[in-house]
Amino acid sequence: MSNYSGAEQGFVLHAQLAADCLVLGDLPLCRVLLANDSHYPWLILVPKRASLREAHHLSASDQQQLMIESCGVAQLLETCVGAEKINIAALGNMVPQLHVHHVARFSHDAAWPSPIWGKVSANPYEKPHSQVSLWQQRLRQLTDFISA
Repeated sequence: MSNYSGAEQGFVLHAQLAADCLVLGDLPLCRVLLANDSHYPWLILVPKRASLREAHHLSASDQQQLMIESCGVAQLLETCVGAEKINIAALGNMVPQLHVHHVARFSHDAAWPSPIWGKVSANPYEKPHSQVSLWQQRLRQLTDFISA
């Protein structure tokens, strides 16, 4: 288990992410969010570092940890929902805080085969608390996940 104690001091989740997502919990480096859009199984990792905009601004050990956590989340999405493809992206044009999208894609989804952004309006979950519980249970398969 990596020791990240104190490293998240000063970390504040960007207001837009807080508004658009449901907080699931924490991995050693990242806060784990569920995008509140039922069109796609969509998890977001946000490194718990103050004022962080780019992955290359992370320390070498944090870069490695981000990759470990990202691959774990991608594998979880693939296994749990049977995704045909996992789209992973860190765009940051609208929200400058570093965050990494992990979107499970299917040939029958609303935007396939195009990128999801701007294709259809978000469709919030009808029962967000049940989705949070479901994803927290799934994420417990990952080492060191702590539910919110």
